[in-house]
Amino acid sequence: MDEALKTMINNMPEKTGKSLEEWKVVLNSKSFAKHSEGVNFLKTEHGVTHGFANTIVTLSKEENNAPEHLVTSQYEGKENLFPIYEAMIQMIQELGEDVIVTPKKGSVSMIRKKQFALIKPATKTRIDLGLKLVGKELTARLQNSGPFGTMCTHRVQIESVDQVDSELKAWLREAYEKAK
Repeated sequence: MDEALKTMINNMPEKTGKSLEEWKVVLNSKSFAKHSEGVNFLKTEHGVTHGFANTIVTLSKEENNAPEHLVTSQYEGKENLFPIYEAMIQMIQELGEDVIVTPKKGSVSMIRKKQFALIKPATKTRIDLGLKLVGKELTARLQNSGPFGTMCTHRVQIESVDQVDSELKAWLREAYEKAK
């Protein structure tokens, strides 16, 4: 963090009446579609100057886009699926130390040199695992990519932890090996 930003954060309580953490609580109690809406809210409702308002909104958004927050928000209302996600992540990380787990807003990408898998909570009762397995034949379980389009070549629909099995691991290993 650069010195100017540190100074601004340190001066925030004196200049705005609240610390950055207190402002984050205020912002999290509201929902703003745009950055400018949050800035305008702080300026009009709380008398915060533009520079401080912009900084507060920016730093609040960065925290909400932290990898752990992105994954947590994917499973809000779908908490029953989280053990499946955790089992798949453990299985994937055992493939090699070069696996990069990249959470996004609606999914989590698994990357080696290229993306080889994608985990997405599809419904309240199902996770879709997308795999990049060019040339692999479809089966009843290893379906076409469906909503993943060209990001993946195949999809496996998973509804319980016991479906995170040796067959799934073999497909994941194959996709991992092809991604080097």
